[in-house]
Amino acid sequence: MSKKIVVCFGGNALIREGQKGTVYEQFANTRESLEGVVELIRRGHKIVLTHGNGPQVGNIVIRTEEAEGKAYYIPLGVAVAESQGEIGYMIEQSLQNKLMLEKINKKVATVLTQVICDKDDASIKTPTKPIGPFYGKEKLDDFKEHKIKFVEDSGRGYRRVVPSPIPLETVEREIIKKLVDSGIIVIACGGGGMPVYVEKDGRLEGIDGVIDKDLASAVLATEIQAEEMHILTSVEKVALNYNKPNQKFIDKMTIKEAKKYMKEGHFPSGSMRPKIQASIDFLEKGGKRVVITSINKLVEGMEGSTGTEIVK
Repeated sequence: MSKKIVVCFGGNALIREGQKGTVYEQFANTRESLEGVVELIRRGHKIVLTHGNGPQVGNIVIRTEEAEGKAYYIPLGVAVAESQGEIGYMIEQSLQNKLMLEKINKKVATVLTQVICDKDDASIKTPTKPIGPFYGKEKLDDFKEHKIKFVEDSGRGYRRVVPSPIPLETVEREIIKKLVDSGIIVIACGGGGMPVYVEKDGRLEGIDGVIDKDLASAVLATEIQAEEMHILTSVEKVALNYNKPNQKFIDKMTIKEAKKYMKEGHFPSGSMRPKIQASIDFLEKGGKRVVITSINKLVEGMEGSTGTEIVK
């Protein structure tokens, strides 16, 4: 039975741990990451792909800072747009090539996506979203003159943090839904989309920030009436007491259990928490099922043989 599915790629779909993150590495990783997506398409499912952009947008910001006085300044919202185009190009071309080789007659389109937020969102004054590369504590002094805020990110090092307003709705939702319903595979909400707000006269204005891609994906999944959302990350299953001696993997949980575990502090805000919150949001607004698993386990997660399944 054909389903409408939103597949959310994490940052490790393009850049793996220990890599420099060159364009060539990213293309190779993208091609490898799409194996499961191609299988879902072969089975007749209608697919929307969303993706993160933390490393990419972070590097765009670094280039902007290093080129100060030599090239025009790129605000963070525009950097998100640049990364959407960059990553969308890599995913779109790689997927087109795979479908051609598999003799699957499907079209692929990337839609640059604006996401409406509240211009008075508290996170705009208090940045919380980690982006860019990880740094050791000894490197933080190098950024003091730029007044950049850093946080420790899940034991992996320090990353700069930027405003991350809550997504409310996507501007291009009707276009994306029409494309998906017509059988076109859509890449959308890249990096969570460009954050914008609506003026009193209806005009859109950009916000200098980055939206969490899992939360934005949940908004889009609801808007296009998707049945399922599959969140792909670096781990095969969600765990309680992650990386502790009493770590316990979860095969299945309900919304009620997910809220309880969040309240108990099991899911760090910089990694698993937004994925769980996005799952809850999607299910409470009509979604049927969410699976969180690793990139190379998409098909197995779809079939229910691995991953963490979240249901109502």
